[in-house]
Amino acid sequence: MVRMLFEALIALHILGGVTGALAFWVPVIGQKGGDRHRKAGRIFVKALTLTGFCAMAMSLLTLWEPITTHPHLEGKFEPSFIRGIFGWMMLYLGVLTLNLIRYGWLCAYYPRDRLALREPVNLALQPLLVIAAANCAWQGWRIDQVLMIAISFIGFATVATNLWYMFKPKPSAVDWQKEHLKALVGAGISVYTAFMAFGSVRILPELALNPIMWAIPLTIGVSIILYQWARLDGRLRKSHTRPLPATKS
Repeated sequence: MVRMLFEALIALHILGGVTGALAFWVPVIGQKGGDRHRKAGRIFVKALTLTGFCAMAMSLLTLWEPITTHPHLEGKFEPSFIRGIFGWMMLYLGVLTLNLIRYGWLCAYYPRDRLALREPVNLALQPLLVIAAANCAWQGWRIDQVLMIAISFIGFATVATNLWYMFKPKPSAVDWQKEHLKALVGAGISVYTAFMAFGSVRILPELALNPIMWAIPLTIGVSIILYQWARLDGRLRKSHTRPLPATKS
């Protein structure tokens, strides 16, 4: 029964992940703010929400029955290792994905209403992510997995920057766009990391912890964020230096 449920969750997880991975590039590459951007963005948010919930459910089943859910890893890794990587770390990544998706969507839906960002679900996701990140680091320390400790800092940084914007005294005109971009591209990083790292487990289990498999999506995603942030800052500077129209005498 556990195995059948786990396989069904994998199918939904892959469906949501593939849909989100494809929809991700439409707003990233295409024209910003148009109908296509918004439609693809809605698909991306719904797909990644499904993916995040499935990841959390799969992680809980793994914590309960690590060998039943991952029979191909029996004899290759200890149950404590499977629980750590495919249980606790995946649970943390699921919470991280839901946090980024919810926050990024709210930033776009309420671009200049930061009070709306402080709605109960979004606020609750902040301490929940801190707890999940701290637990991921702790579990990584217990099984001597530096990767789990290192990746936990993404969760801490996410919560810190989310709260900073939500309560920032005087945000700039483009801050909401930068936060929207940070969150949803960050969610895109998570889905591509899952495909490259966790997806490789069925072929070569050792690749799941290969730093290269984690570094490629992270490097590409952070590069997209920094590039788009620079463009937004450039437009803001131009708007401040543009001369005022001449008035009639």
